[in-house]
Amino acid sequence: MIKKYFDNFKGFPKEIWILTLITFINRAGTMVVPFLSKYMKENLQFTYSQIGWVMVFFGVGSIIGTWLSGKLSDKIGFYKVMVFSLFGSGIVFILLQYAATFQELCIGILVLTSIADMFRPAMLVCLKTYTVKENRARAFALTRAAVNLGFLFGPVLGGLIIMQMGYQYIFYVDGATCILAIIVFMFFVKEKVVPIKLKKYHEGFKKISIRKDHPFMLHLLICMITGILFFQIFTTLPLYHKERFNMSEFDSGLLLSLNGLLILLFELPIVNFVIKNKIDNHKVISIGLLLMSSSFLLLLLPWEGILIPMMLFMTFGVMLTFPFANSFAMGRSYESHEGKYMAAFTMSYSFAHILSAKTGMEIIQRSGYEANWVFMTTLGLVGSLLVFKLFRMVEKEELSNDRKVDAIFLDE
Repeated sequence: MIKKYFDNFKGFPKEIWILTLITFINRAGTMVVPFLSKYMKENLQFTYSQIGWVMVFFGVGSIIGTWLSGKLSDKIGFYKVMVFSLFGSGIVFILLQYAATFQELCIGILVLTSIADMFRPAMLVCLKTYTVKENRARAFALTRAAVNLGFLFGPVLGGLIIMQMGYQYIFYVDGATCILAIIVFMFFVKEKVVPIKLKKYHEGFKKISIRKDHPFMLHLLICMITGILFFQIFTTLPLYHKERFNMSEFDSGLLLSLNGLLILLFELPIVNFVIKNKIDNHKVISIGLLLMSSSFLLLLLPWEGILIPMMLFMTFGVMLTFPFANSFAMGRSYESHEGKYMAAFTMSYSFAHILSAKTGMEIIQRSGYEANWVFMTTLGLVGSLLVFKLFRMVEKEELSNDRKVDAIFLDE
């Protein structure tokens, strides 16, 4: 069984393993994010509405960063964008601890995420560059395993550092790990100039508009809904832990680490199982959204013990949505437009971050936590239904393309 598990990790080039390593270093060091809402509430005495607005700037910066990354990755290459993003965000993380007022933190978070979120679209282009089409879902699952291995250690270490030394020290750790990650990347991976390929089938798509790719646009909406549900565990859930059950940062960190541990152990085997058995990706994503939706339904039970099953439902939902959503986005991107497509895909999660934080905080302030959990449950159900609509659109598109091909052969 152990041999079968490790067989899931075979067949990746060196560059993907280095990318996985720096992703782990980076995410293990990102200790501020899970505790940011608690830091603003308890240390800076911000209101729920102010916390929501800071998170809005978090999302706006993410949109700016991903848009710039999409433009720059197609023009100057993903390598330079990745180097600038990690080094720059490392410096800003260290400086962020000195932002004490609401206005200062809004500006600081905007600058930070504008730089930090340039990394992800460039990383996805890097991943696509070094893998064949059949391995992309697996490669993405591998990097996500690194992310979640980082989340396994990061929140627990962050909680311990906060309890023993104070919040300011995790800003130093965050900054240092960003810089360390990019030093490792530059040392082991040299910039590669991708040779120009013949574009037999893509010449007609030079001026393609993403907005006219209707299945892709619907996919972005579904990804945004998925992101809104997922980001609740970093925004409203830590506050819920503290206010309803008086849990410490360390206890909240342990729950988040459970999410990381489960994804590390099961995501790649699940992805391989789906691929080998040729299970339709849309069905898998739909089931994942239903699980995420159900996790919020469990929170309506006023019992501390329900937090573990809630995290189990959320985690398995994430494992059935994120890798296949990424694979679908990669599959629809055309040559010389990868950066734009990956940026648009990543921006859907940036919008989700804005809507997740602000919507959740406003609902809690006006109507309480239970109303927020009901809203998130309903939103997940809507997302699941939209997946079936996307499946029909893609099926119809493929049928139309087959007819066009048949018509060409008949004419010949």
